[in-house]
Amino acid sequence: MFSFVFCCLAFAQAPAIQINSPMPPPAWAVMERALLQANSDAARAFYQRYVDERGYLLHTPRWGTLDGPDDAIETFYNWTLLHALGGDNDILDLYRKAQEGHLRQYAELRTKLTRLAENGAYYKEFITMSDWFHTGEGMRAFLLAGLSQPNDSLYRERTRRFAGLYLNEDPEAPNFDPQHKIIRSIWTGAKGPMLNKATVYDWVGDPVPGSFHLLHNPASRGKLLSMSSYYDKMLAHCKEYLDSVGDHNLNLAATILPLNAFLLTGEAKYRNWLLDYVNSWKAHTAATGGMIPSQIGLNGQLGGDHNGQWWKGTYGWNFTIFDGELEQIAHRNYFVHGSWPGFSNALLLTGDMSYVGVLRKQMELLYAQRKTVNGKTLYPQMYGDPKGYQHSGKPEWYHFTENSFADRMAEIYLWSMDREDFRRIPQLPPWLQFLEGNNPGYPEEALRSAFSSIRDNVRQMEQDPTTPDTRLADYLLDVQPVSTDALLNLTVGGYFSKGRIWVLHSRFRYFDPEQRRAGLPPDVAALVNKIGPDDATVTLVNTNQVAERVITIQAGGYGEHAFTSMKWDGKTMPLTGRHITLRLAPGAGARFEFGMKRYANPPTFQFPWLQD
Repeated sequence: MFSFVFCCLAFAQAPAIQINSPMPPPAWAVMERALLQANSDAARAFYQRYVDERGYLLHTPRWGTLDGPDDAIETFYNWTLLHALGGDNDILDLYRKAQEGHLRQYAELRTKLTRLAENGAYYKEFITMSDWFHTGEGMRAFLLAGLSQPNDSLYRERTRRFAGLYLNEDPEAPNFDPQHKIIRSIWTGAKGPMLNKATVYDWVGDPVPGSFHLLHNPASRGKLLSMSSYYDKMLAHCKEYLDSVGDHNLNLAATILPLNAFLLTGEAKYRNWLLDYVNSWKAHTAATGGMIPSQIGLNGQLGGDHNGQWWKGTYGWNFTIFDGELEQIAHRNYFVHGSWPGFSNALLLTGDMSYVGVLRKQMELLYAQRKTVNGKTLYPQMYGDPKGYQHSGKPEWYHFTENSFADRMAEIYLWSMDREDFRRIPQLPPWLQFLEGNNPGYPEEALRSAFSSIRDNVRQMEQDPTTPDTRLADYLLDVQPVSTDALLNLTVGGYFSKGRIWVLHSRFRYFDPEQRRAGLPPDVAALVNKIGPDDATVTLVNTNQVAERVITIQAGGYGEHAFTSMKWDGKTMPLTGRHITLRLAPGAGARFEFGMKRYANPPTFQFPWLQD
C-alpha cells in the first residue's frame, strides 16, 4: 500500500524522449485511427437525429426503472469514454449539452401515482430516489467525464455535492447511518432513503397516453402497443419488488461518487468514508463465511429486517419472483453489480489485495457448487429458499445455468494478476487470449467487429420507423452507435465486464500535451501487447508520415501505478513516477516494455501537466 501524498514525476522538468525508429503503420493502427473517427462521426449523426436544439432527447419522458430517466441519459453512456480515448473534442461538448438538456427535460416531469417524481425526476440535479443498479446505469457517462474535464467547475461542484448525499452533508438526504455504517435503503437519492416498502408505482411510474415500442418484454419487441392496454402488465413486472429498507450490496456502487470526489480533490474525507463503508461490508461478508449478503438491517445486523435471512431483499440472493409481465418465474440476483465496483474502488485507493480476496472467496463458494449435466457445466445463480417465497429453514444453492460469471472472474485476475485467478476463469475473453499470445488476430478482428456495430446501428438509425411520441427512454439504447470496447482493450489495456457501472481500471492512459487534452493525440495508435504483475508492453506508432506527434503516457487510468523502467529498440531507461512523454518522429514507432509498480500512487483525475 502507498502513502497518500500526491507525488509524481516532475512533469514540467521531464524532457520528451525522441523516438525515430521507422514503423510502417500496421493494419491495426490504421483501423484504430479510423475507428476513433468513425465513432465521432456516428455520434454526431445520432445527436443530429435524436436530440433537439435544447439538448432534449426526442422521446416521451416517463418516470420508472423500466424506461425512465436513467435510460434516457444512459443513451450517451460511453461518449465521455470515447473522448478520453481520443475521440473528437466536440463529442464531449455534445454530451455536456445532452446532460444539461436531460436535467431540464426530466425536471419538467410530473407524476401522480408516485411521490418520487411529483415535482420532477431530479432534485438538486440528482435522482430523487432510485436503486443503484439503475442510478449507476444512468450515471455512467457522468462518472467517466472527469477523465476529460477534471477542472470543469460545474463538474467538480456536482461531484462533490453528489458524494455529499452519502456523507450526510445534505440534511435533506440522510442516506447513511454513520453508527452502523450502512446506507439505509436500496432506494436512495437527493430526497434521502426510502424507509418504507416501495409501491409498484415507485418502480413503474404513471402511464402516459399513446402507443410505444416496449422493449423490456421480448414478446412485445417490434410491436407498437398502447400503454393504456399494457400498463397493468408493467405493474405486474414489479409486483414483488417492494422490499426496500436496509442496506443492500447494490449500494456498494454508490462508492463511485466519493471515489470521484477524491480523484478530483484528494480530500481525505472521501477516501475515509469509502473505506469505512467497504470495510463494513467486508466484515459482514466474513460473518457469513464469505457470501456477500444482500440484506443488512437498519440495526446493522445481517438480515436484520428479514429475521436474520441475509440472502433476502429485492435483487438479493433469493430474489426469485413471479414476473406478471412475462408470466413466468424470474430469478434476479444482482450480487455482482455493486460488489465488484465497491471492493475494486477500495483496491484503487489502497492497493490492498484483501479487497479482491473478498470477491475471490465469493466466487470460490459459488464455483464449489457447480455440476455437470448432460455434458454441460452449470453454475448456481441463486441462494436461499428454492421456492423463492417462504424460507424453508435451510438455505440452498439453486437455479443452475451455464452462466459462469467469466467476465467477473477476468476482472478478479486483472486486479490481482495472480495466475491462480487466471486459471479459475472458465472461458477466457478473446482479449485475454491475445495478451497470452494465443489469439494474434484479435486486434484486427475486434476492430472489424466495432466497425460492423457502428455500421449496423447507423443503418438502424436511417431505417428507424419511430417518432418521439412512440419512443420511450430505453428504445435508443439499442440504436446509439458509439462502440468503445475494442478501443478500451487495445489502447489502454482496460476491461469492462458485462456489468453496467464503470470505473476505468487500465494499465495506461494517454494525453496530448500540445492540445492539453486527454486521449491519444492525432495520428497516434496504441496496442497493448502484454500485461504482467510488474510490467506492461505497448506498441505506439505515429501513422502520420509528415508531422511528428507528442504523447504523454500515464501508468494507470488514474495514475495509480508507477513506471520503473522503459525498454525499446535495445535501449533501457530507468523511470520514476507515473508519466513519460515521447516525441514520435513522422512515421516512427516502437514496442515499449514498461516496468511498473502497481497501486503505487494515490489515483487522480488531474492531467499530468497540472499535477504537483
